[in-house]
Amino acid sequence: MLKKIKSITALVAVVAMMASCALTLPVNATSNPIGSKVGTAKATGYFGFLFLGQDASIQKAAKKGGISKISTVDIKMTNLLGLIVTYTTIVTGE
Repeated sequence: MLKKIKSITALVAVVAMMASCALTLPVNATSNPIGSKVGTAKATGYFGFLFLGQDASIQKAAKKGGISKISTVDIKMTNLLGLIVTYTTIVTGE
């Protein structure tokens, strides 16, 4: 019986690792030249909606990177079984 429980636990762990994904998508680009500065802002939510006051806005990412002229904006979403979802806004510019 203990051997069966260990096998099931190992299978669940493998499925959980394989069931997560990350996707990065472009959101916006301006006519400003590509800058050397990068700023990020991250918000992690539980059960897909409990973000508890976190801020992953473009404005916050630009401020954290010291960017006043935005060149590009990308959004990265990481999802672990729909239970833990993380959004990261990535801003480049000068």
